[in-house]
Amino acid sequence: MKVDAIVLAGGKGRRMGGSTPKQYLDLCGKPVLYYSLKAFEDSFIDNVTLVCGEGEEDYCRKEIVIKYGLTKVNKIVAGGKERYDSVYAGLMADNGCNYVYIHDGARPLVTQYILERLQHYVEKYGAAVAASPAKDTIKIDNGDGFIKSTPDRSSVWLMQTPQVFEYPLIRDAYQKLMDSKDRLKQAGVSVTDDTMVAKMFGDVDARLVENPESNLKITTPEDMIIAEALLRKKEEN
Repeated sequence: MKVDAIVLAGGKGRRMGGSTPKQYLDLCGKPVLYYSLKAFEDSFIDNVTLVCGEGEEDYCRKEIVIKYGLTKVNKIVAGGKERYDSVYAGLMADNGCNYVYIHDGARPLVTQYILERLQHYVEKYGAAVAASPAKDTIKIDNGDGFIKSTPDRSSVWLMQTPQVFEYPLIRDAYQKLMDSKDRLKQAGVSVTDDTMVAKMFGDVDARLVENPESNLKITTPEDMIIAEALLRKKEEN
């Protein structure tokens, strides 16, 4: 059995401010992106395809992959304009495997525990996603800033990555997405994660796998402060 991973690191991180993309910011002495790649390096994953911004391939290879001895990163490819373009580029670069993990490089706190749990469930159901139950009450607005409805919080989950799939399933679903993306744009459909692609184009529902540990996505400067505190606490333990 072969298990690969695609790590996405092509975002610009505009909400962080500054000119350095968030995945390259210093976090406890290393780039944010390093921690995601290191988690896969230390796991049962066989190979990693790193998808970065166009023109950043040499930087990633020299300053992250070679510098930190990340031997499982066997391909570095440029992503596209949208997230789904980058995922597609990663899937096409992969040589083929049984299962593939798709992970945001801006989530540096991914653990071996959740990787192993996801593998257990993807082998049973063909698709699995790290997630956490909603803690706050969720409101749906009516488009004008007023409350339209309140979904039952017990059925609301916050999606994370990794999102894991049988490779042929997600590859074929993404191919159908790419063939249909112009039509989807015209219809105003926004594709925001991989489970959505699997459902829309593969008719597969991903198994929600509760992640009891912090797995925040670096989005704002405050997230960097939280991530640093959590990493330091982890090192102390």
